[in-house]
Amino acid sequence: MPDVSLTPDAQRRALARALALGLGLGAGAAWAQAGGAGALLVDAAQRGDRARVRALLDAGVPIKQRDARGRTAVLTATDGNHLPVVQLLIARGADVNARDPQRDSAFLLAGARGHTAIVRATLAAGADLASTNRYGGTALIPACHYGHVETVRLLLQTRIDVDHVNNLGWTALLEAVILGDGGPAHAEIVRLLIAAGAALNLADRNGVAPLQHALQRGQTKVAALLRAAGAR
Repeated sequence: MPDVSLTPDAQRRALARALALGLGLGAGAAWAQAGGAGALLVDAAQRGDRARVRALLDAGVPIKQRDARGRTAVLTATDGNHLPVVQLLIARGADVNARDPQRDSAFLLAGARGHTAIVRATLAAGADLASTNRYGGTALIPACHYGHVETVRLLLQTRIDVDHVNNLGWTALLEAVILGDGGPAHAEIVRLLIAAGAALNLADRNGVAPLQHALQRGQTKVAALLRAAGAR
């Protein structure tokens, strides 16, 4: 998906610069097959090849270009947990809120994967705390689901909505209980959510509150935390 802001002549000039920097004829072939410069940058970012990413950017490859799947370089670098590449792309102006067709952004994907250092980098770059994924959840909700304690801890230091309800009718607290295993990581996440002022009795669409879900699942530690905090 070539960047329409570049004319064909401009794309050819960028390719020539890239080849002059030693990126090779194979790179030029990949560029041509992808219909523009973006695939080269996205591919290099996905592999975590910081030197190649820098060379492509220096050659004039546009940072906003996407691959055939609609992914930006900063998104694929996040997918691979390549923090130095993410930092380089951000420094060059990458949009950490740019979405692919699945509604993933670098910020949202980093939250779901528990890539805490990348979450921190995207926050510094203006991550949209209110943005939601394809399930209607903020970055906090899947982080709670998957037990990413440090990511949750970081997100709760922001103004993210702790009681946001996703498309399933679940808050971060409900998701931590319903999809969690009740073990140490999820118990710590529940403790963090309680400390952050999460609504303890906000029920799901069937009227089942977090404490009832914890009891149904035999999550004794989580249930004890919720009871001690006043959950019903």
